[in-house]
Amino acid sequence: MKTTDTIVAAIEAHSAHNYHPLPVVVATAEGAWMTDVEGRRYLDLLAGYSALNFGHGNRRLLDAAKAQLERVTLTSRAFHHDRYAAFCAQLAELCGMEMVLPMNTGAEAVETAVKTARKWGYRVKGVPAEMAKIVVAANNFHGRTTTIISFSTDPEARADYGPYTPGFEIVPYGDLTAMRAALTENTVAVLLEPIQGEAGVLVPPAGYLPGVRELTRERNVLFVADEIQSGLGRTGRTFACEHEDVVPDVYVLGKALGGGIVPVSAVVSSRDVLGVFRPGEHGSTFGGNPLACAVALEVIAMLRSGEYQARAAGLGERLHRELAPLTDTGRVTAVRGRGLWAGVDIHPRYGTGREISEKLLDRGVLVKDTHGATIRIAPPLVISEEDLDWGVAQLRAVLDVQQP
Repeated sequence: MKTTDTIVAAIEAHSAHNYHPLPVVVATAEGAWMTDVEGRRYLDLLAGYSALNFGHGNRRLLDAAKAQLERVTLTSRAFHHDRYAAFCAQLAELCGMEMVLPMNTGAEAVETAVKTARKWGYRVKGVPAEMAKIVVAANNFHGRTTTIISFSTDPEARADYGPYTPGFEIVPYGDLTAMRAALTENTVAVLLEPIQGEAGVLVPPAGYLPGVRELTRERNVLFVADEIQSGLGRTGRTFACEHEDVVPDVYVLGKALGGGIVPVSAVVSSRDVLGVFRPGEHGSTFGGNPLACAVALEVIAMLRSGEYQARAAGLGERLHRELAPLTDTGRVTAVRGRGLWAGVDIHPRYGTGREISEKLLDRGVLVKDTHGATIRIAPPLVISEEDLDWGVAQLRAVLDVQQP
């Protein structure tokens, strides 16, 4: 058996089968490239679902992590540490907000946002006890906890995990009329992805996010933007909401905030919103730890330069310019996205998303399928023009489409 086959067999024997990875075993990575245990190189066009916006082995981030490893990595929130104040202040400034509540994973941050909205609803808005409602969108993906999958419409994510957490109303994504009808005096928040990633990189209709912002202001409802995948440079702006000049009440961040080195997430908002918490009412042992703060501070510094947002914008134009003609071939039914992020729907006649992903794997390109027919393209923002062009060329080759 090959080394890859041996390792995959061992994984299958001893790991729960809650994922169906492509049959590649990565050993090292740098920039936009990964190398497997047999020495074969692959162009990474997934970037850890946007956790690796700054590439594999980014030297600035590694140096920040190594320096902190030699000092202190964890205190718990029982004590202060010397990186925490700067992290909170600088992340709040980046978001144009006032306060930060750090966690570790994206799902933890979404759970924190849900708790924040409910507590704000009871303590500030005056919603009767146990009556708070949060409006969410169909086809959402906010994480895998019991509460979060309670408002999922994905059968695979939701089935066999009941009983489910109440208090959520699901409306169609992009439908302002349905959103307006769903808001009541007991609604405390609207929780949305500005672009739905797991659903296939779905961009809402123009005017939708501003419309939601206006409705939530009118009804005294918090607008919570889950920018875990879409934020921190991916779409060509620091936040996807910025494309329509929308500022939510709450940002939910994760993935790229940890630079692909450590899990770092956060809820960022105003003092009026996050000020509802009192000591002991919420927490996390590792949330806001010194190592996480050191890495995240370097991420924030990199984003302040604007370099990575500009790269995502420019390379994103190049990516979509190359992908758009594929719809004329009949082999691709739709291309969606914004910035350096795309969802490509494959015509069933030419294969499933999984089959196309496997064919690209054979050609040295790594992508991942979703919802059967779609492949997602989200390379590290540090990818070169030449490598991006080469990756798209491999997709054309797999689809048997000639170079235009």
